[in-house]
Amino acid sequence: MLDRLRRPLRDLRISVTDRCNFRCTYCMPKEVFGPDYMFLKRAELLSFEEITRIARLFAQCGVRKIRLTGGEPLMRKDIDRLVGMLAELDGIEDIAMTTNGSLLRKMAVKLKKAGLKRVTVSLDSLDNERFGQINGQGVTADTVLDGIQAAEEAGFKIKINMMVRKGVNEEDILPMLEHFRGTGHILRFIEYMDVGNANGWRMDDVVTKQDILTTIRTRYEIEPVEANYYGEVANRFRIKGSKDEFGIIASVTDPFCGSCTRARLSADGSVYTCLFASKGHSLRNPMRNGATDEELLALIESIWGNRADRYSEERGRKGPRHKIEMSYIGG
Repeated sequence: MLDRLRRPLRDLRISVTDRCNFRCTYCMPKEVFGPDYMFLKRAELLSFEEITRIARLFAQCGVRKIRLTGGEPLMRKDIDRLVGMLAELDGIEDIAMTTNGSLLRKMAVKLKKAGLKRVTVSLDSLDNERFGQINGQGVTADTVLDGIQAAEEAGFKIKINMMVRKGVNEEDILPMLEHFRGTGHILRFIEYMDVGNANGWRMDDVVTKQDILTTIRTRYEIEPVEANYYGEVANRFRIKGSKDEFGIIASVTDPFCGSCTRARLSADGSVYTCLFASKGHSLRNPMRNGATDEELLALIESIWGNRADRYSEERGRKGPRHKIEMSYIGG
């Protein structure tokens, strides 16, 4: 299945909850997502059975990889049961999860047994105080590192995502790279993005891909590595003379819209065809109103077939626009 720009549908990101136990400044700042913030009600969330049904239909449309996101996906009760249900679907070759890692210690083994293959953990600093300020809740980096260790002990393949923001944590680039050398875990630096409207994004706050590479080259000689597959979002690099690999996700200064193969399913059952989308298309409502699989398949085909999103390539050309918050549709 191809969209209007001839991009195939291969990946489905499923947000299982809009709630999170962190209040990261670039995603869910506490000034906006405070005690009175109205999160989705339980009845509005897709059930595990509904998620699995939709995922099965996406698999029939060409999806081969599923990633569970949030909010924080480990806040969804019995999430390992959903993993097990998805692992049984024909055509799905890979199930991964993006998490802040704070709850991994108690969940890692259950998730591995259920069929989860990979985890990506968000960690923006090794400094406990600075990381506590970034996540808005005072959670220490040591807590997340313990979660990463638990995931390693359970046998997961692990990636670490570091969102880099000027004046906040760019000094942690080299310490993070040094810390994860020799572990087999791949560290990925992410340019600060204008996802949603709540984080007050400014271009002046972006530490660019070239800035990151310049910093790394002050200590290491590096070389590029070829992409693993079509649609891979990270530019891959390796420290010369070693197997230590890292990546840079440069959505702002080096967009990859032209090979984007991702659809996103929100926690309340809407499909979004771009991380920077303004609106989605509900599958929950027709499904709960009795739509057949054939009718839902036709809707999915229409949504993807009419897709022409390329926000990062057009950023700034069409003026500001309202965008869905990242906590609602996952990263």
